[in-house]
Amino acid sequence: MEKDVSATRPAGLRFPFPQPPGPGEVVAIRDDILWARIPLPYQLDHVNIYFIRDGDGWAVVDTGIQTDDAMAAWEALLRGPLCGERITRVIVTHFHPDHIGLAGWLCARFGAPLLTSLSTYMSCKVVSLARDEGAVTQYFDFYRSHGMSAEVAGIVAIQGNDYLRHVARLPHSYLRLLMSDSLEIGSRSFRVLTCDGHAPEQILLYCEAENLLFAADQVLERITPNISVAAEERDCDPLGHFLRSLRFLRAQLPEDVLILSSHHRPFLGLHQRCKELESHHEERCDRIRRACAIRPHSVAELLPLLFERKLDPHQMSFAFTETLAHVNLLLRRGEIETRPDGNRLVNVPAGSGLAKSGIGP
Repeated sequence: MEKDVSATRPAGLRFPFPQPPGPGEVVAIRDDILWARIPLPYQLDHVNIYFIRDGDGWAVVDTGIQTDDAMAAWEALLRGPLCGERITRVIVTHFHPDHIGLAGWLCARFGAPLLTSLSTYMSCKVVSLARDEGAVTQYFDFYRSHGMSAEVAGIVAIQGNDYLRHVARLPHSYLRLLMSDSLEIGSRSFRVLTCDGHAPEQILLYCEAENLLFAADQVLERITPNISVAAEERDCDPLGHFLRSLRFLRAQLPEDVLILSSHHRPFLGLHQRCKELESHHEERCDRIRRACAIRPHSVAELLPLLFERKLDPHQMSFAFTETLAHVNLLLRRGEIETRPDGNRLVNVPAGSGLAKSGIGP
């Protein structure tokens, strides 16, 4: 899925591999660990994938999206630096198309097993089901109730159909990865970690012996991953889950661990970056609190306060659901309340007179 590209400065972070690999190229991160890039058809135009030597072949971490350009990039890798090599295992960190899109294709091509979490496997299966008309109407009405325009609500309501075009059919079986599992890949041992917020049960792999972390989308050098509320879980708190996952990583891993993330460059400075991401979201919560203290706001009215640049309808759908994630966090904390106002919902400070002052029937 396309990311929120609101930047935060990576000052103080260190980048031991400043030059990313070009098309069809790899960069050696360690002996027998390679970094490559697969193109994406979005403003965020690439996803990083990693290869780990696994006996007489390579295990791959994430795959890229199912597009002609992405498949051409894979063919260039398989004709070039990986010529004659085989893929032994396909490890998928989470169910978003840029990570799982070509997993089924690679598993079928190489007869390789799929390794991922239960949440990832089942989420992909469920989202890939074509939604019936009643479900689309339900999702459309939900987003409209929070002030979303009909145009953007229509895009969000049918995203499952778009997902089908970007994700190859998964194999009928997989190997489940669980929190605190030990995963042996070649000569290396990895501790499986799971983080939530950006995606349920997102898989991270930590090699303590070499002090490196395959961090997926959890911690990125200069963007924050999209944190969205899905219509199926309209009252959930993904931002709360994300912030707790950041605190978990700071408590469990050293500051100087090498972060191999899914976008932009590998870097050092985990604790600093986690704190920056926490501060970024808390500052956005402050904007919502201040706005709602002045007057009631729907989620659609709060969105421009968090995303100031002009957005196309596709970007707007992610910005909207991320704004809703901030609202749900504040609701969970008991700092604001949601009340009906005609045919829409608005947010006001908890316990304030605004909650009953001419709002609603």
